[in-house]
Amino acid sequence: MDSESERIEFAARHTEIVRHPRQHLATFGVTNIYYYLLTEPVYSEFSNDANETVIREGRVIAERPKIVTPYYLTNLEGFSYDARQYFEKLLMMHGPNAPGLFYTYKNEPKGLNIVSDSLPAVVEKLNIEIDKKGDPLATIIKGQDDLWDVSLLKFIYEITSRSVQGNMAQLGSRGLLGMSHGGIPVGARQVIEEMFQQAWRGEIRAYELERELNQWGAFEEYQDRFFALVKGK
Repeated sequence: MDSESERIEFAARHTEIVRHPRQHLATFGVTNIYYYLLTEPVYSEFSNDANETVIREGRVIAERPKIVTPYYLTNLEGFSYDARQYFEKLLMMHGPNAPGLFYTYKNEPKGLNIVSDSLPAVVEKLNIEIDKKGDPLATIIKGQDDLWDVSLLKFIYEITSRSVQGNMAQLGSRGLLGMSHGGIPVGARQVIEEMFQQAWRGEIRAYELERELNQWGAFEEYQDRFFALVKGK
């Protein structure tokens, strides 16, 4: 194992979800999670002052999960190469071709502050603040300063793991996990139909629909409708 992999694994191992969101990821909508990611400054190991904490704030936006047959790499925006490497390892561990749900995430950092307070004291203050706001989707994460987005990705992986069973059950109860013709799940067909309607209304670009059809190997099946759509716009 090379030193870079060891650093990533160390960061993941030493990540702690101090406060979990009180709701799981939504099955049929977007989930907007506000995070506080706390770290000790990377320079603290060379300093005698242990009462400083770095607070990174931001939002992780989880789009409505999509039903897929090949479980391919999640589309991640706003993450470093190191964080992507960590997520790819998770996929390899659990089978990149296993059937499942496709979750798309976007990280929107909001700001960074360094406060003169210990990490436990900051956690206590943030818990009080979150309780006052009553936000069920706020989370507090303790991570590593130099690889903080690896810590954030570990949180994303954990909340996905906690949510997937419930998401699958809700989809199954509506008959969306069954297979239609061409080896495409019923739920995926529904998404394609929704995307055609969105494209007609100008809510998405035609290339987004084309990409979805190609991912399913279904462009030929839908090409007449697609070209009619493009000509009609």
